[in-house]
Amino acid sequence: METGSNLNISHQSDAVRPRARGTERSLARRAELIAIGRKLFADTSYDALSMDDIARQAHVAKGLIYYYFQSKRGYYLAIIHDSVADLITFAASGLELPQVDRVQRTMDSYLRWAENNQAAYRTIVSGGVGFDAEVHAIRDGVREAIVATIADGAYGRTDIAPLARMSLFAWVCGVEGAALDWIDRPSLSRETMREILVKTLGGAMRAIEELDPSYPAPAPARRDN
Repeated sequence: METGSNLNISHQSDAVRPRARGTERSLARRAELIAIGRKLFADTSYDALSMDDIARQAHVAKGLIYYYFQSKRGYYLAIIHDSVADLITFAASGLELPQVDRVQRTMDSYLRWAENNQAAYRTIVSGGVGFDAEVHAIRDGVREAIVATIADGAYGRTDIAPLARMSLFAWVCGVEGAALDWIDRPSLSRETMREILVKTLGGAMRAIEELDPSYPAPAPARRDN
C-alpha cells in the first residue's frame, strides 16, 4: 500500500505541526501531552473541556499546552491526527495475511478505535468543530487509506478504475454510518459488527465484478465460498 500518495492525513496545518524545538526532550514532552489528551478526549467532546479543565486533569500548566500547540483547537487536532495515524498504520500492515483475515483484522481495529475513541470518532465523521477543513482532511485520509488497503488486498494494486473505487468508497461511507450508530446503540457485539461489515464488502465486490468484469471478486467474496 502506497501510503505517501494516498493519504491527505499526512498534511498538517501550522497550528497542528510541532514547533521546531530541536531537542528530543521537547518532542518527547509533546508526545506525552498528546498521549494525555488522547485519554482526556476519548469519551469527552471538544466543547465539554476548557483549557483550564485540560490543564488541571493533565496536571500541567496551561501555558505548556499553548507553548506546543498554540490553541485548544491545535491541541485537539494533534490528538486526533496522532490517534488516527495509529489506526491507518495498523490497517496498512499485515500484508502477509490471507485476504479475508486482513479485511477482518482491519475492520476489527477500525471498530475498536471507534469504540475506544467515541468523541473523536464522532468529530471526524461529522466533519469537526463547525466546518473544519483540517478534520475533513483527516476523515478523507482515513477513507482513502481503507479503500487503498481493500483494493490492494483484492486486486493487488491501489490505482483502480473509478467504478471500483467509487464502489469501495461507498462501502467505507456506509461503514462510518454503521459504526456511528453502533457506538450510540451498542446492541451488537464488535465481532458481529465486524462480520456484517465484511459480508457487505463481499456484496460490494460482487457488484463491482458484475459491472466491470475486469475486476473479479476475490475468492473469499464469492457466494460459493
